[in-house]
Amino acid sequence: MNKKAAMSLAALLGVAGIIAVFMTLHKPAAPLAMAPALTQCLTGLSDVGFNNEPIRPIPLSLPLNKGKVALGEKLFNEPKLSHDDSISCAYCHDLSLGGTDRKVHSLGSGGSSGDVNSPTVFNSGLNYRQFWDGRAATLEDQIDGPIHHPNEMASNWPEVAGKLSKDSAYLSAFTKLYPDIGIQELSIKDAIATFECSLTTPNSRFDKFLRGNPNAITVEEKQGYELFKAYGCAACHQGVNVGGNMYQTFGVTADYFGDRGGEGKADLGRFNITGDEKDRHKFRVPSLRLVVLTPPYFHDGTAGSLDKTIDVMAKYQLGRSISVEDRGLIVKFLYTLPGEYNGKPLL
Repeated sequence: MNKKAAMSLAALLGVAGIIAVFMTLHKPAAPLAMAPALTQCLTGLSDVGFNNEPIRPIPLSLPLNKGKVALGEKLFNEPKLSHDDSISCAYCHDLSLGGTDRKVHSLGSGGSSGDVNSPTVFNSGLNYRQFWDGRAATLEDQIDGPIHHPNEMASNWPEVAGKLSKDSAYLSAFTKLYPDIGIQELSIKDAIATFECSLTTPNSRFDKFLRGNPNAITVEEKQGYELFKAYGCAACHQGVNVGGNMYQTFGVTADYFGDRGGEGKADLGRFNITGDEKDRHKFRVPSLRLVVLTPPYFHDGTAGSLDKTIDVMAKYQLGRSISVEDRGLIVKFLYTLPGEYNGKPLL
């Protein structure tokens, strides 16, 4: 990414984008000239104003290596990535369920329970950080999390590479796509991350509306969008992914965790990474692109419906209540956000 393109991208994504672009411009070159998949995912975003709306359409296509996408898809569904060959990435990120498992906490190898609700893998490459606490800067970094976690895949890269190397189909694919290094941590992560980059959901009805088709959404859905902005939801949920590009404290206007009770380590958010008191209860804002398909909600999975989610957000983030009528209209707007995957509507 050259500096001119990077600054155009920053203009599109706002302050969070500027931070991400700065890291892209100043980070050391990736080994073996493999560009970080996060950068690949962002390639092609336009700085077109779209009538100065806070939300931007997802690019209709991304310039990704089709061979790596195909290999990454196979690896994404490969249980050999786990220590006991029991689960794959798709186990917690089922593409038929909006890229999640719709569980409060995902189950890992041996039936062990994770600490947080699994976010959707769809459009994850459009987030500027990965995980609820933002501890991974790129999709490649994110892959280390489930691989090494004792309650998830409980494996390691030498073990994974060793198992894949015994498969002639994998040997052939990696030799073709990664002739200099073959099957090892870097190439496995690059292929999976490239596939994850391909998991965008463009051409939603709302994106068609943004691109100039006033009839792509109904009058009520337009009213819902105006309310979404008027209540202040768009302050955190904006940009191409309708979120995913900033951190925010959960409980800005009231004590969410005090009211909920039972605070655990996972509830500390960014504080677990930085140790900075200002990061206590701070999380990466989730994308709303597929929110209608991915209950339950929040990092703790405590909200089972969109109605409850909106009420919680209104109380703890906005310090106000939202009428039943307005809430219903906002939900109608949210139903315009899911787009297509591989040319097929997700909703």
